[in-house]
Amino acid sequence: MVSKQLVLTNAQGFHMRPASVFSGAMSKYSCDVTIRFNGNDYNAKSLLNIIAACIKCGSELEVICNGADENEALAEAVELIESGLGE
Repeated sequence: MVSKQLVLTNAQGFHMRPASVFSGAMSKYSCDVTIRFNGNDYNAKSLLNIIAACIKCGSELEVICNGADENEALAEAVELIESGLGE
């Protein structure tokens, strides 16, 4: 298991477009990818789970990857979030 604490920087937070980009990117990995936010865990491969988390700009979250390709998944997740999820 690997994880990293991050701050969401894109101005609109995890709304439909960035959530779709993120869940799509994480879905190609075989490991479990979880977003921990406000004490709750959300499946990062599920667009609806990410939307339901209501993660706003400036929020602190933790991305947790557990499985065969966990290092690759975490590296891409960090890159996506730190780059503003394409926005």
